[in-house]
Amino acid sequence: MLEEELLYDLAELYKIFGDSTRIRILYALFEKEMCVNDIAEELGMTMSAISHQLRILKQARLVKYRKEGKAVFYALADDHVKSIIEMGLEHISE
Repeated sequence: MLEEELLYDLAELYKIFGDSTRIRILYALFEKEMCVNDIAEELGMTMSAISHQLRILKQARLVKYRKEGKAVFYALADDHVKSIIEMGLEHISE
């Protein structure tokens, strides 16, 4: 059996995926890195709403960022994030 703390961390990770806005942001980052403004424009949301969700995704280590001057670009943290979403899509499509 897995340790209680590990089970808690896993449940917390899956809670992050329980929000459709966060899923949409992650999906938008599948192909390329984007700044907050680009994500907001693509999803038809405010920059404030996107920034709030990106903060949660950063804390969960699902996205990473880099600064270029004043611009901040976001990308998926690693290939696992894409795999988790793809496996979920595959599961619900069966």
